[in-house]
Amino acid sequence: MNDTENKDRQFATTLARGIDLLLCFHAGESSLRNKDFAERTGLSKPAVARLTHTLALLGYLRRDPATAKYRLGAAVLGLSHPLLASMRIRPVARPMMETLAREIEGAVSLGLRHRIHMVYVETARDSEDFVLIPDIGAPLPMLATAIGRAWLARAAPQDRRSVLNQIRVAVPTEFERYATAADRAREELAREGFCSARADWQPNRHGFAVPLHGLVDGTQFVLNCAVAAKRGSFVQMRRDVAPRLLTLVHSIEYALGLR
Repeated sequence: MNDTENKDRQFATTLARGIDLLLCFHAGESSLRNKDFAERTGLSKPAVARLTHTLALLGYLRRDPATAKYRLGAAVLGLSHPLLASMRIRPVARPMMETLAREIEGAVSLGLRHRIHMVYVETARDSEDFVLIPDIGAPLPMLATAIGRAWLARAAPQDRRSVLNQIRVAVPTEFERYATAADRAREELAREGFCSARADWQPNRHGFAVPLHGLVDGTQFVLNCAVAAKRGSFVQMRRDVAPRLLTLVHSIEYALGLR
């Protein structure tokens, strides 16, 4: 048990375990066996078998009788649609994101934090270089990306410490490699108004990110843009692209009444 389960008597452990199973799928993986779920969650095989059986009956997983593997079910999409549809920032930001994506010949995305990752909730792209960019819902690392660094740079001290501690435990290699860069991002945000990642996560792309000034419906959103490294040096992109992203964020903030 983790600290949350030990301290909170209202915590529904079985429910949490079921959600953990649904989170086991990685991008590009269409199906998993019970053995895969057990290895990724640390749960016993009998416990996993009960959970997958239940999730399949409810429509959150689909079992292939021929292979005994499980795929995500349509019920998962049913959960995400109300969330996305209720985000008032998406229809406001989308047209402006599309305009900037065309101007920089890159990709512009809107994201928020989920546990120790950032997740895109909207993306606009205008270049063949970004056909395979992480799509809506895909998890991105916090420390290696500009969008994750921007969230950490704007987060309250206690939230920042909590997330960094979770990353240190869950992915120590990421923490050791990028923790210093994340610290520098706080200074960069205070000085420049944006955070950057110089081909850190993806070696062929540079990233820039700006957290919105204030919460939207109780959530800290971050805008980021990515440009192909072949289109110019990091210094050049930092000079030309990052200020445009900052202007976009200000426009969204005014439209939402945050300024």
